[in-house]
Amino acid sequence: MNAVCLRVFVTESSRHDGRLTYEWLLDEAQSLGIQGGSAFRALAGFGRHGRQDAGFFELAGELPVVVEFFVESALVEPFLKRIAEAGLSLPYAKLPAEIGVTAQ
Repeated sequence: MNAVCLRVFVTESSRHDGRLTYEWLLDEAQSLGIQGGSAFRALAGFGRHGRQDAGFFELAGELPVVVEFFVESALVEPFLKRIAEAGLSLPYAKLPAEIGVTAQ
């Protein structure tokens, strides 16, 4: 199946609607019918808010988290719209992807 790899970037401690933002994203994706998603915590990173590194105690909770979905193309825009309507301004990346299962 041809699809899109949608990656949404948050910080590990960011919250929305009383929940961690990455949990909110996973729940919203599931409610839209997206078949799966995962959240990955980074060891270090840099971006629009500077550099973060797991070795610095004072930055605990500020490391990047990538929330990744392999999404049917038709579900990408409704999901991004839902994120925007919730008042979240999150960076994301859309990459072409081909999904399959190895021979069984």
